[in-house]
Amino acid sequence: MAQGTKVPYFVIKNQTVITKDHIRKLVTEHISATGIFLVDVRLSSTGRITVLIDRPEGLKIEDCVMLSKQISNDLGDELGDYELNVSSPGLDMPLLVPEQFMKNEGRMVDVMTGEGERLKGVMMNVTAGGFDLQTETKQKKETVTAVRSFNFEDVKSVKVIISFK
Repeated sequence: MAQGTKVPYFVIKNQTVITKDHIRKLVTEHISATGIFLVDVRLSSTGRITVLIDRPEGLKIEDCVMLSKQISNDLGDELGDYELNVSSPGLDMPLLVPEQFMKNEGRMVDVMTGEGERLKGVMMNVTAGGFDLQTETKQKKETVTAVRSFNFEDVKSVKVIISFK
């Protein structure tokens, strides 16, 4: 999951320190009661701030534009040069927060367990602490269905399988 340099903060003009927690707080204030949820905040050593958001019914470009303007207004011009990107997570990005798991309940997913085992199946019964995975395997001429339960902390990654059928 190494995507660029991960830093907890960066310093820009006037020695102002921007932290992930500060950005998270700003985002949370603006998205409360909108149905939007925060997926991740990323800061780079080059002054790039990336905010990943989503909503259960799908994100609209207007949501990203609105939040980007609000965060920019909060940060102000005195910070100097920084790049702010507000978007939804990409289709190939692993699920990171419980709200994403709930949004994708009933879909086919690719699970990498903490032990390195890779499983594919339908994600079901998502709760605040984990989910069930229904898998199907062929044994002789029969299809055998099994259900395994996972806590979120017991999986390395979960990605939605995109099907264009």
